[in-house]
Amino acid sequence: MREVCRILIVDDELLVRQGIKHHLDWEQQGFRIVGEAANGQEALKLVEQLSPHIVITDIVMPVMDGEEFTRVLKARYPQVEVIVLSSFGEFEYVRSTFQSGVADYILKPKLETEELLQVLQRTARKIPGLSLQEAERGGLPLDRQLERLIDGYEPEEGDEQLASAFPYDRFLLTGTDVGPIAGEPEGVLAGLAGGLESQLHELPFQVRSHPIYTGGRQLLILLNYPGSHQAELIDAVCGYARLKAEAMPETTWAIGGEFAELSGLGKAYRDDWQKLLGFRFYFPGKIVLQANVLPPVTALPVFDMKELLSGIKRGQAENVFARLKELAAVAAGNYLQTPFEFKSFLGNAVFHVTLAALELHREAKELDGLKYAYFKAIDEARDAAGALQAFHAFLDEVEPLIAARVPLPGDGNMKLLLDYIDEHYGEPLTLSSLSRHFHFNPSYLSSYFSTHNDEGFSEYLNRIRITKAMELLRSDGLSISEIGSRVGYSDPSYFTKVFKKQTGLSPREFRRQQLAKRG
Repeated sequence: MREVCRILIVDDELLVRQGIKHHLDWEQQGFRIVGEAANGQEALKLVEQLSPHIVITDIVMPVMDGEEFTRVLKARYPQVEVIVLSSFGEFEYVRSTFQSGVADYILKPKLETEELLQVLQRTARKIPGLSLQEAERGGLPLDRQLERLIDGYEPEEGDEQLASAFPYDRFLLTGTDVGPIAGEPEGVLAGLAGGLESQLHELPFQVRSHPIYTGGRQLLILLNYPGSHQAELIDAVCGYARLKAEAMPETTWAIGGEFAELSGLGKAYRDDWQKLLGFRFYFPGKIVLQANVLPPVTALPVFDMKELLSGIKRGQAENVFARLKELAAVAAGNYLQTPFEFKSFLGNAVFHVTLAALELHREAKELDGLKYAYFKAIDEARDAAGALQAFHAFLDEVEPLIAARVPLPGDGNMKLLLDYIDEHYGEPLTLSSLSRHFHFNPSYLSSYFSTHNDEGFSEYLNRIRITKAMELLRSDGLSISEIGSRVGYSDPSYFTKVFKKQTGLSPREFRRQQLAKRG
């Protein structure tokens, strides 16, 4: 029997990939699309799994572009033929890929069915031992039709094949992701699909089960059944998932909501089933995630991170860290946010805790290095519980370091001094005026301040003022001289001198830099 020519599509634009997939009846011409990737790095992993004969690749892509991908691919798999897609202005890149052994190229603006087919047939003839198998005439294979429906295409009217394959009035999607399981996914996915089908055959009503391999390590199964038996069907799927969890505890099954028409398959897949499977980050250890059977979402309360962390300077680190843990626990319950959003919240808290500590005591340098290890631990966490554990570990390690440097609660005089400076930094504050306010001798106050703080009075006051000035300079609402006056510098030139000494930039340069970052 003649072999089907396997094709892998590599392009960062989803519409281009879908357009090629549905450009022609591939099976009819002896070809099969076996996978797709959004960049060269993803494609290299798929080449190892899928062993394509031909790769169709774009040139300009993120992460790993077509030029680098072609070079690496041909070095590792010289037997794989490559066809490059390019725009008019990319010919220099195309020419460089020919040095790596590209078979042919097609200009994207002129991508037409007949030309694509001719290039593929011409390329396939170069492959030793490959003789194209032409499929029997007829409609699209069922798997191909379901792929089209998932991609958003409408079913053909009066399609007898679909009507025959799915005769009942209700549908739902179920399946799992075997990503956490080591080894090749194909055998595992096929075994899971076959096992569920056998289980469903034992039910006292008819169920049609059709596995759809969505690429990578996901198994999606379309179930078609009489609507009056939904509860029994879901019970059976849940029972099977619990049974398989004994051998594969890392997997989570998702059961989407019911829908009545195959035209709703794409929406059910994207808006329901995929989202459910994504929620497993927040429910580690949960065997089944089911539509409409999830706990209510608790929104994160509105709060000011800077205001919260200002308690550290007042010797309230224990209360501040307890509150941070409460907020992180609430955030972990909002499974509607993406894992990236949740991890960003924790990373932001780590950053600001470190910043607050360094603002209070510049000698706390170990905290600045410490934060990177916890950024990494949070980012690499496989679930919300792991990310929370890393965040708690950070707070538990940092709290005693901060407490050792924060003025002791019993040292009320120092705390009062710092609070007063923080509140009155914009006034013409001097060591003498501070001494009069607190009834200290100026010489004693200067010595007392240096003994109980890492900085002297002038250094501390200037740092507070410049920090406040930096906040105001991030917008262009006030002039430079107005900002200097507002933070306590009546002389604009002196303000500029102190600002540049502390930041390395003039106030004007700093503002220009900040505004450029914004846009």
